[in-house]
Amino acid sequence: MAKIFLICGKICSGKTYYAKELKEKYNAVILSTDETTYALTGNEQGDSYDSFAKKINLYLMKKAAEIVKAGANVILDWGFWTNADRKNISDYLKENDAGFEWHYIDISDEQWNNNIQARNKKITNGEGGSDFYVDDGLKTKVLSMFEIPSSEEIDVWHKN
Repeated sequence: MAKIFLICGKICSGKTYYAKELKEKYNAVILSTDETTYALTGNEQGDSYDSFAKKINLYLMKKAAEIVKAGANVILDWGFWTNADRKNISDYLKENDAGFEWHYIDISDEQWNNNIQARNKKITNGEGGSDFYVDDGLKTKVLSMFEIPSSEEIDVWHKN
């Protein structure tokens, strides 16, 4: 039976790299908020990003349930930063009989800061693709919003 793999973790924790590993392992389709916003706006939505991303996530959530019902595995590479976000999508998928599995990317502060520096360098060199530059403001926002999941919420705890 097909399944949705939901990847939880902070920005720059390695979610996209992990999603690519799962894609190969489970022959899955990746649905990414960042990839979608980049394709539609080139990441030029500015202050409206959060509301735009929320609309994209609602659409991708519905598509993920449809794809799984059609028999293909799906990976949602979003972050799912808050307990409420994780509960809402879990409830939706249960209501729609879509099988799913939570994966959390656990990363040390040191490795997280190294990842941010590496990402920012790639972006500065014009190699960032759909990635966002993580300045102090974005880093502070992430830290203020991200809620580490409980072990009861997560099926696979991946240490990065």
